[in-house]
Amino acid sequence: MSRVIKIVTQAAMILAACFFAGAQPAPKSAPSPATGKPVIVWKVSDDVSPLTPPSPLGRGERVAEGRVRGAGSFVDVVHLPAATLRALSATNWAPEQWQRAFTVQVETGNIVDDVELPAMAGRYRVAEPVLRFEPQFPFEPGVSYRAIVRLNRLPGFYANEPPLSSVHRVPKLELPSKTVVSAVFPSADVLPENLLKFYVHFSAPMSGGRIYEHIRLLNEKGAPVELPFLEIDEELWNPDMTRLTLFIDPGRIKRGVQPLEEIGPALEEGKSFTLVLERAWLDAAGRPLKATFEKRFRVGPPLRDAIDPAKWKITAPAAGSTAPLTVDFPCSMDAALAQRAIRVTDPAGKVMTGDVSLAENERRWTFAPAAAWRPGAHQLFIQSTLEDVAGNNIGKPFEVDLFERVERRLTHTTVRVRFEVR
Repeated sequence: MSRVIKIVTQAAMILAACFFAGAQPAPKSAPSPATGKPVIVWKVSDDVSPLTPPSPLGRGERVAEGRVRGAGSFVDVVHLPAATLRALSATNWAPEQWQRAFTVQVETGNIVDDVELPAMAGRYRVAEPVLRFEPQFPFEPGVSYRAIVRLNRLPGFYANEPPLSSVHRVPKLELPSKTVVSAVFPSADVLPENLLKFYVHFSAPMSGGRIYEHIRLLNEKGAPVELPFLEIDEELWNPDMTRLTLFIDPGRIKRGVQPLEEIGPALEEGKSFTLVLERAWLDAAGRPLKATFEKRFRVGPPLRDAIDPAKWKITAPAAGSTAPLTVDFPCSMDAALAQRAIRVTDPAGKVMTGDVSLAENERRWTFAPAAAWRPGAHQLFIQSTLEDVAGNNIGKPFEVDLFERVERRLTHTTVRVRFEVR
């Protein structure tokens, strides 16, 4: 009950402040002193400069230094009587007393919600000839704020003096769009009908949540493909939010599964499609992408065979050189897995250090060693988690659990392939 009374009382005070203040916007500069009436004036800076935000209400609590937008912003009450300013200069009010007399808070437009919001922290001081509030943290772009000055709590005013009220909306900060889609894998222009996933790389960190609102797959007529992706709540981002893993719904890939039988495949052999990533997608700074990105591709036959390293073509470098080792695959490999699932060991069995890269639409794997090659037997050390672009593993096709009988099951978590350096 006490909380309801408090809300009603505070709401009435805000309504009274709004009534007496009228609906006019906050003035950009102080009116002529001839008016003789106290007025609230806002100063919101667009500058970005080094700032140590003022200590809350002058109590000496230091805030970490940094670069902030809005350095030098404040809210002034101008045209207060000189006697009132002198009396305020001599006060030693606690923060709560200042906030009850001069409140600055976020304005939501809902009076009940506004009553529950706390006053902004900051410093109050007399800066002749005004009473000034300096926020501890800068005003946020795109947010509205309300200032209420309860004159009846200030020295020299009558108890029935109506309050002042002013609302100011800080303009949205228009930031230039810089983030782009830097790459999409697989990079080939012809992809298998049973493609498992895309990797989307961005030039800067992105924002998560509701990503599927900005991703479309269009058929060759420009119409959206119905529910092509596996839409999951836990979006598959790398730690720095610059790479998104986007799965095709496996139910639209595996034969005999209900979604495939009822809706059909997401991709169809012989047809063209376009993956669209819309410009409205926001990066981590709240800016849209610089431009909409489109990847056009045709669909080829499905890949249904397990990966067989015996079919790889290994081109060994000469001993004593730092020339790269190259491995050519019969089909495109998963771009992310291929870069971490294959390693090289030297004749002593130690893992070699070097740089891995992919080329030829992820059909060629290249290893550039940090040191010269030693003569003798080397090995490719391959994790069985390696996949091609259709999700087939070493010794295990993607559809093995539902369909084809596999004569040879993989029992080791790694596979080794020997090659000679001469």
